[in-house]
Amino acid sequence: MTESTPQRRRGRLLALFTAHWLVQVGLGLLLTAVVTVMVIAPMHLNSGEDNPYIGLALFVPAPLMVLLGIVLIGVGLWAGRKGLRQPQTAGIDDRSLVLRRLVLFVVVTSGLNLVAGTQVTTRAVEHMESPQFCASCHVMTPEATAFDPGSHAGLECVDCHVGSGLGGWLESKLGGMRQLWKVVSEQVEHPIASGIASGRMVASSETCERCHWKERPAALNLRVLRTHGEDEANTPETTVLTLHVGGTRMGGIHGAHLSPGVEIRFVATDPARQDIPWVEYSNSSTGEQRTYVRADSKQQSFADAQPIKMECIDCHNRAAHSFVSPERAVDIALTYGLVSSSLPYLKKVGVEALRGDWASSEEAARAIPAALTEYYGEAYPELSASRAADVEEAGRVLTELWSRNVYPDLGVTWGTYPDNRGHQEFPGCFRCHEGEHSTEAGETITKNCFRCHAASAVAETAPEILRVLGLDQPINRMRRK
Repeated sequence: MTESTPQRRRGRLLALFTAHWLVQVGLGLLLTAVVTVMVIAPMHLNSGEDNPYIGLALFVPAPLMVLLGIVLIGVGLWAGRKGLRQPQTAGIDDRSLVLRRLVLFVVVTSGLNLVAGTQVTTRAVEHMESPQFCASCHVMTPEATAFDPGSHAGLECVDCHVGSGLGGWLESKLGGMRQLWKVVSEQVEHPIASGIASGRMVASSETCERCHWKERPAALNLRVLRTHGEDEANTPETTVLTLHVGGTRMGGIHGAHLSPGVEIRFVATDPARQDIPWVEYSNSSTGEQRTYVRADSKQQSFADAQPIKMECIDCHNRAAHSFVSPERAVDIALTYGLVSSSLPYLKKVGVEALRGDWASSEEAARAIPAALTEYYGEAYPELSASRAADVEEAGRVLTELWSRNVYPDLGVTWGTYPDNRGHQEFPGCFRCHEGEHSTEAGETITKNCFRCHAASAVAETAPEILRVLGLDQPINRMRRK
């Protein structure tokens, strides 16, 4: 029986789609796009938030693969028509052979795509979100190193550095392309400007406030600060503070700046917002509005200045990437028992060694231990001989502390990135609360210490409050004799 025309047409149509390798490649790309969407879309829907890297994998490669696949299929069909016009061409009229080709192609391609989609695509998305991916560029080494010991180390970079929605995603992708070009073309500035200084810090409402409760009614935090004297005994001194973090009901630090209706705007003369001569406070709930100008800026006009609305990042600017001073670094090492506290003058000698003008990590790794060895060899020769291991260990720890805070080739040194929390090592709170900002009526921004914290001990060698709180033994247990 002669094959009907519709059946023959279907047979030749199947043959047409298996007649040239370009058609098969195009079909493969179309299947890849389908598998990509099938694998990535559920991740996007189940994530509960806008993930820019899932969006990148879902909305960029898939459409490109579809377009390229259609083009290749068209070219392949045009190239394969010549062979189909020859009735004797092998396999054209053999429907079973054509079907076997098609089925084998679909099965193999789908299998490969399923493996790639489930094992490669999802892992690639996860990797692009990780600190390891961001730290793969050498220029990001300081930020990546500072991130590891912080309280936000369990988060992904995109949680804080990519805004929400399509706008945040597009901005992050454009920024990433710009940064990649700078790295490839070796145009990266050293040191890299902070998010605030560069003007690209994502608003707190899109990042911090997704986890932190801005309207928290009340909070009190206990801070125990341990420092050491630069005397022979490295005498420990402890300060115990109760921080009035506060909130919408308690007032305190957060209550004064973040309560409902409160808006604080300020003018900064530098990109890093360290110099603030003008501050405006308004409270829509009470109708209050006050403008404060710093004493040395009274004659200056701020009419054309662009005020900045205060938000979390203006105080918590180094919440996830904090660096410390040489003094603080040695205090940490002594407090946690990383070095022996009975090495005479270790605080003083250690700080001096860390402040050395070392041109590279290699030079610092040689010079810092050598400085300690030389000092104890000259000042305490007997101790240097009997406790050589402790001196060597101290040199190793100090070198590690230096390498976590100083990167000469990247322009990062002690104090490069100010931390605005508190006011111990940088102006921080005193950018506004130094007592110099006042209104025309003479009202100043408060400098009252007790508005923010209450001190139970200040630089005491053996404060009773530690024993009362049961903290004396745990703290002393860490101290390495």
